[in-house]
Amino acid sequence: MLSGKKILISGLLSNRSIAYGIAQVCSNLGAELAFTYQDERFRERINALSETLGAKFAVKCNVELDEDINELPTRLKDKGWLEIDGYVHAIAYAPREAISGDLTDGLTKANFTTAHVISSYSFGAVSKSLADIFNEQSSILTISYVGATRFVPNYNVMGLAKASLEATVRYLAHDFGPKKCIRVNAISAGPIKTLAASGIQGFSNILHSVEQKAPLRRNVTKDEIGDLAAFLLSDMSRSITSQVIIADNGYSSGLLL
Repeated sequence: MLSGKKILISGLLSNRSIAYGIAQVCSNLGAELAFTYQDERFRERINALSETLGAKFAVKCNVELDEDINELPTRLKDKGWLEIDGYVHAIAYAPREAISGDLTDGLTKANFTTAHVISSYSFGAVSKSLADIFNEQSSILTISYVGATRFVPNYNVMGLAKASLEATVRYLAHDFGPKKCIRVNAISAGPIKTLAASGIQGFSNILHSVEQKAPLRRNVTKDEIGDLAAFLLSDMSRSITSQVIIADNGYSSGLLL
């Protein structure tokens, strides 16, 4: 389904991450993969993980640095990737004090800015940087969460950033669609026990609530999100763009908590 497609993935941190689940499925379906890493602290870890996924290489891109974002296409070209068919943005971060308690407890200009720059701005900025090397009918994908549209305890400033991220999906889709038929979508994934999610106060309560209240009475897995991502990255989804597709076993259709 993805044979021969070159897909760049940002946000890989461990084999428990959503990015890993997406990469694993894409690799199994024939995609050629490459990854970005934040800085030298993570280079060896990401290179080791990428090897387990049969990836071609990993390149540095700290999304807080404009120079790294602007240099990303050149770094890909230096590795022989003159064009790409897909980009997966699975990056999200907010300072720990901003994702516990009430919104106003950790609401500072610095925390707000950090969450939005890393979790939302980076999606549009990296996509813009890659615009010239996307092929016709390429697919861009990011990862959101129901906290973008519904209140989730302790999610706080990250919920604000995810709301911004989902708006970016719609605006990018209308920007890129007429140019090369490039599609832009998001997956609003149910809670998954990743390293990033473990920083949210009370996250175990959210997992338990989904198991109790979702129509399917279970949590989603990173592999299930990977399956959906692979579909959205493939030509089989060529009519789908500007969408936030919910994959949470039906949990968000009822009461959250």
